[in-house]
Amino acid sequence: MTVLDSAPVSMGSTTHPRPTGQDRYTISEVAAHTGLTAHTLRWYERIGLMPHVDRTHTGQRCFTNRDLDWLHLVGKLRLTGMPVADMVRYAELVREGEHTFPEREELLTTHRENVRERIAELQSTLAVLDYKIDVYADARRASERV
Repeated sequence: MTVLDSAPVSMGSTTHPRPTGQDRYTISEVAAHTGLTAHTLRWYERIGLMPHVDRTHTGQRCFTNRDLDWLHLVGKLRLTGMPVADMVRYAELVREGEHTFPEREELLTTHRENVRERIAELQSTLAVLDYKIDVYADARRASERV
């Protein structure tokens, strides 16, 4: 199993700019599609977060829909606040094969708990904001009645 095989195609509404079978993209096309910079894409490849990307005969990177799927997963992990080192470790485990399923599960389970804690903190913060907004709205309504 490769890094890309671990990223299910149905992780939400992943859409590719081109239909399957026509999935060769330049780094600038991938940057435009993902919102990442070409520098970031090169960095992902250099640190091992992005698997080996094929090259054309002229040496230009040639990305595929599977690469876009992987970048979609990486983007979701980034949004959850997963440290880059953990994402790289996850990519390494995927490359090592199926025998790493338990370690991958543990890594993601631990991170999920961190995300749930952050969500709880944000919900608590939102409740404080809602309370303060209500206080000011009540004060505004009271002053308008006078």
